[in-house]
Amino acid sequence: MDIKKILLTGSTVAALAFVVACSDDSSSGPKNEDPASSASIDQPTSSDGTTPTSNGTETGSSSSATEPDEHLSSSMDASVTNMVITEIMYNAPDASELEWVEVAIAAGPDLKSMAFYKLRLEGAITYSFPAEPLAKGEYVVVTNNVELFKETYPTFTGRLFGPWDNDPSTGTVAKLSNEGDVIDVKLTGNGDVSCSYSKEPPWPSLANGKGRTLVYKGGNAALPSSWGASKILKGNPGVGNDEWLTTSNVRINEIMPTLTGQNAWVELYNAGTENVDVTGWQFESKVRNETLTIKSGIVPAGSYLVLDAASDFSEELIVSPIGGAYYLYGATEGDESSLFLPSSELSSGVVDLADGSMAQGALTTATPGAINTNLYIGPVVINEIHYHPIDDNANDVEFLELKNTSATPITLYEKVKTTNKGWKVEGINMDFTSSDILPANGLAVLFPESLSTAVGEAGLRTRYSIASDVLVKFYKGKLSNRGEMIAVKKPFDFSDDPTSPSGIQWFYNWSDATLYSDGWKGENFAKTDGFGYSLQRKDYSTMGYEASAWVAAEPTPGK
Repeated sequence: MDIKKILLTGSTVAALAFVVACSDDSSSGPKNEDPASSASIDQPTSSDGTTPTSNGTETGSSSSATEPDEHLSSSMDASVTNMVITEIMYNAPDASELEWVEVAIAAGPDLKSMAFYKLRLEGAITYSFPAEPLAKGEYVVVTNNVELFKETYPTFTGRLFGPWDNDPSTGTVAKLSNEGDVIDVKLTGNGDVSCSYSKEPPWPSLANGKGRTLVYKGGNAALPSSWGASKILKGNPGVGNDEWLTTSNVRINEIMPTLTGQNAWVELYNAGTENVDVTGWQFESKVRNETLTIKSGIVPAGSYLVLDAASDFSEELIVSPIGGAYYLYGATEGDESSLFLPSSELSSGVVDLADGSMAQGALTTATPGAINTNLYIGPVVINEIHYHPIDDNANDVEFLELKNTSATPITLYEKVKTTNKGWKVEGINMDFTSSDILPANGLAVLFPESLSTAVGEAGLRTRYSIASDVLVKFYKGKLSNRGEMIAVKKPFDFSDDPTSPSGIQWFYNWSDATLYSDGWKGENFAKTDGFGYSLQRKDYSTMGYEASAWVAAEPTPGK
């Protein structure tokens, strides 16, 4: 399969809501006029009149660039250089520390000098590319360890850069978290890309330390199903047209936990046009570390099969209400479906959205053998998102606003067993403390940590006329200008996990979530992408994944 024939064609693909993925922006901001195609900008040169070729980073020999397929740029502004991340190795096999990402131009002009346009990686890792050219159809690799990369891929002949920058907190080369993170590709002008990855469902498990890389498949790049596990062991760095392991049309559609007097059950859905025999397929519970076999069963085309936990598996299936990851494995390698259950006694499953994508979470009503309905929503909701303020307006800053929709105050700090743990907002690296209380029907406004010292809480309250009963807090992360997953989570339980840096795995009840996008269509949504408007919630009946749950208007932090 040719990746260049399907990248960014605008096709709708399924997404699951527990993950953010990679999204590009070619709709706003100044266009970057390439020196190679514009006489108004001169290409920088060195003192001897030649084009600079190095800034001290490691580079390999240049591979010949292949001509990009015309479909690659069909949905993009051809006058703008649009970047793309095409492959990620975030957890190499055999406990290797090797990590790398593959970067290419998705559409638009070549770059005569990457440094001239400040082409760089930001987010989970940082790296600035040297003053070398980059052509369409060429795939370059950036790694954390140049020598280890060469040892691992001795036949690699492409262009290699690295290592990426040190982590300021450790003083050593930064590391991609095995849990998941965000990687941004930035350049002057337009055409940035923001990508995410995760070890949790629905990301392919074979990319998590099992020998495969994540390969970008195309389609809506803000959706997790835009990525697959590489068909080639250890991936294929520096080469396009990568293939990935395909999956069947059968998915885990809903799971009911084991409750007093009630067996668990698992519902499968077949989105294909032919019946699928799942006899002998494997069903894995990560939280219990056990894999069971489906005794027998056929999932009809376009319909459902409900498996009873006590009778339809090789052993009784126990589904804990604390949640966790569950996987269904087909007959061929890489054929898997997965579902991550939040902590809840409700069933959890997949809900089809109006745009043709999907979200997943706890459901308000169990629907075995039928289409799923609304996602459960808790009392603390995401109320306003100002993700891309006006770039040249220092008083226009990003923020996230939460709302308590209940009539009682909520302390955003829980005692779980013998341990205290704060609620968190995933996507901006925000954890609440013991003093954080959200008043009844009240608001909390969350600002970037950089504003804590630059402006301060008092200054922000004055600037935006935020009342004293509105909670003001600061977060460590950053809202993506392209779109990402934001979730409000309440701690529910924990267990020992020797693979986690903390030695503990926490399980959360999800209160609300959204996968916002700068590509949402509709009146005024374009104005939220750097033109002064924010996303503001208008529907609290279900989690905020649908664009229809939001309106675009002038920001109102704390109002």
